[in-house]
Amino acid sequence: MEPIDINLLQKEIDNRSNKEVYVHLETTNGAYASHFNKDSYNVGAFIRNAKVTYERGKVVGAGATYRVGLKLAIGWIYAEGVNKFEVDKNGSLLMAGHDREGRLMVALQISEKPFHY
Repeated sequence: MEPIDINLLQKEIDNRSNKEVYVHLETTNGAYASHFNKDSYNVGAFIRNAKVTYERGKVVGAGATYRVGLKLAIGWIYAEGVNKFEVDKNGSLLMAGHDREGRLMVALQISEKPFHY
């Protein structure tokens, strides 16, 4: 994965708008939270292969992390803390946010085909 180039990422998001796509969204602070601080809560969310059509998408932010939002007819999907992206060999747009130690904190993926891996 490469660091966010806001113009390139915006173009990839735009290329997938107004199409039926599959979304994977995941957030986690994993076991790292309570492992290092017994007062911390483990939190996470996971959705895989949600079939949606988004009207438009937007990347905002500057510097280390970005927020990516997808506007649906009846609401929004968004991921905050994204700092890397790539288009894989299947044409899926993969975005992720990693902490300073390289651990996954958030993932947002968009594909025209269901995710099988």
